[in-house]
Amino acid sequence: MPETSNSVLEIVIGVIVLLGALICALSAFGLIRLPDVYLRSHAATKSATMGVLLILSGAFLYFWIFRDHVSVKLLLGIVFVFITSPVAGHLNGRAAYRSGTSLWKGSVRDDYKEALKEERKRSSKA
Repeated sequence: MPETSNSVLEIVIGVIVLLGALICALSAFGLIRLPDVYLRSHAATKSATMGVLLILSGAFLYFWIFRDHVSVKLLLGIVFVFITSPVAGHLNGRAAYRSGTSLWKGSVRDDYKEALKEERKRSSKA
């Protein structure tokens, strides 16, 4: 590849990694500043997942393009984070709700309240 092409690719990969790091920093800021467990869970699962995926993707692209090495470990890391982080966030939020953790006072909707009431009514009859 020509030298200018390598420089452009290095800059693009650097921007991908930097964007991932910025999104992770935003996620950390959200974990500190958001008012309740549900919003914090959203910050942790959505933005942190995107940030980590961008960082791992940048690393994968670097090794693939410049070192001619396809890293299966990085690909597995990308798949693992993509699948497990949103599921874990959902389960944490569901566990918090079912254990009675209150919503933030500024919340305007509680879609799960009626469904949980019905489920508890059905389980008490059985």
